[in-house]
Amino acid sequence: MTETTVTRTGAPGAQPGRPVPEGRLVLMRHGETEWSKAMRHTGLSDIPLTAAGEEAARRSAVLLEEFDFALVLTSPLERARRTAELVGLTGTQVDADLVEWDYGGYEGRTTAEIREELGYDWTVWQDGVVPGDTPGESIEQVAARVRTVIDRVMPLLVDGKDVALVGHGHTTRILTSVWLRTEPRFGAQLELDAGSVSVLGYERRSPSIQRWNQPAPH
Repeated sequence: MTETTVTRTGAPGAQPGRPVPEGRLVLMRHGETEWSKAMRHTGLSDIPLTAAGEEAARRSAVLLEEFDFALVLTSPLERARRTAELVGLTGTQVDADLVEWDYGGYEGRTTAEIREELGYDWTVWQDGVVPGDTPGESIEQVAARVRTVIDRVMPLLVDGKDVALVGHGHTTRILTSVWLRTEPRFGAQLELDAGSVSVLGYERRSPSIQRWNQPAPH
């Protein structure tokens, strides 16, 4: 697991003369599932948490004790909603824009399997997906919908209130890239383990990562 603490540095979209958001955006990736354990692309399939994933979520509750959340949003998928419940978050609201990347024809498959079929070093970040049982999404489409989540919570952050988002690996990494005002594919460089907690904020007028990929304590 990778845990990185980054000095507080900034806020998305702060303009001269406008208040800098003082609230914190707390991100939690859902706990382990059988598919995440096997490194299978898990988009819209509603895969439940493993027993280990549930236990880790319970242990992660201590990581959230310092926060008083004005709003808690979760993906509609069971693995995210169950994680929010186990970590002790209450008053959760479902936001469909937090759902995981729709992997289309690559749903349920590992990167190794896809590369063997295609004959080159495919990555979802650079090469995208193909239609399957679902249409699939481009990375730009995922970035657009997580931008709406940021826009939704920004007034609360500007008001100094904390917000929690419980979601998925790739969507959360893309959301973080959007928050940092960088290219969505920057998310490929952000490791994010199942069940981890991360915190976004601002340093003066620049959006920042305050805490990243913090695992459940043992």
